[in-house]
Amino acid sequence: MNKLRAAFIGTGRISDLHALAYLDDDRAEIVAICDSNKQLAQARGQKWGLPDSRIFSDYNDMLALDDIDLVEILLPHHLHHSATLAAIAAGKHVSVQKPMALSVAQADEMVAAAHSAGLLLKVYENFIFYPPVQRAKALIENGEIGELLTIRIKSNSGISPSEWDVPSGARAWRFTPAECGGGPLVFDDGHHKFALGWHFMGRAEEVHAWIGSSEVAPGEYLDAPAIVSWKFPGNRYGSLECVYSPQLLLDTQHYAQDDRIEITGSKGVIWVTRGHGKMLDIPPVVLYRDRSTRTFSDMPVGWQHSFINSTRQFIDAWFSGEPPQLTGEQGREVLRFALAAQESARLGRSVKL
Repeated sequence: MNKLRAAFIGTGRISDLHALAYLDDDRAEIVAICDSNKQLAQARGQKWGLPDSRIFSDYNDMLALDDIDLVEILLPHHLHHSATLAAIAAGKHVSVQKPMALSVAQADEMVAAAHSAGLLLKVYENFIFYPPVQRAKALIENGEIGELLTIRIKSNSGISPSEWDVPSGARAWRFTPAECGGGPLVFDDGHHKFALGWHFMGRAEEVHAWIGSSEVAPGEYLDAPAIVSWKFPGNRYGSLECVYSPQLLLDTQHYAQDDRIEITGSKGVIWVTRGHGKMLDIPPVVLYRDRSTRTFSDMPVGWQHSFINSTRQFIDAWFSGEPPQLTGEQGREVLRFALAAQESARLGRSVKL
């Protein structure tokens, strides 16, 4: 096989970032797309060089095509489960947006279906492929800060004149718990942060969360301020703090949000100083050890590079026979993280995983 032939279900705002690596890699191509909004699909199809015959409004029609190897599912969360099962039933490998489902039971069914059919199931996660995060991981694996003790993640949401223009219809489902599965910050975007915790520290064993509420528009509430803390085996800990500041002006080309990570080891500390945007005018990675500070700026920092790297890893894995990141099983573990935080906030106590 000379090329990985991909099809997209869902051509909303985020699809632009998912398409980048496919459009730039000679080993892959986008061969068909689908969206219930046919005009939106046609606009993307024209941009990506697809003929009208390869643009659909019903994904079942698209899945009937024989020349599709992989389906990228970029739908609201409550549709992931059914679309994934339909794609697997049609004999297609699947890359599904995070979080993979609304419950662990749904995730189990998706994983089981892929295994039974002998197909790949990837849960799309990009933050672990963000170049500053990759550099931090490499420094840690090189022993620069010793044994890991804690991870602390801060997520700031605000406003920006340069942020993405997201249509109201694409926003609405994120503020509807039955469709999103939780809130936009702690459950939806929080998946990225819990994936970072898993990536650096491994599987957590206990979670405790306080999740507040902030109105951002009539009838729209962000799940912030919030603090989620979790415990890892071996006397190690992590925390996520989400804050919405209605007058905080941010420098970003994507969502009006920025993130920072602090990882503390037995002999040093590493900071990743940015994510979606650029709040701090300092190098993207900072390392402190032995009374000395080192900084690292020799890497791309645009958020889009995390998507390019994630998709490229899957293309590499496809041709080498290696598993993708995240596998369905790994995505299930991160989902358990996110659901435990929701349950802890409801119960007012910690939840064991």
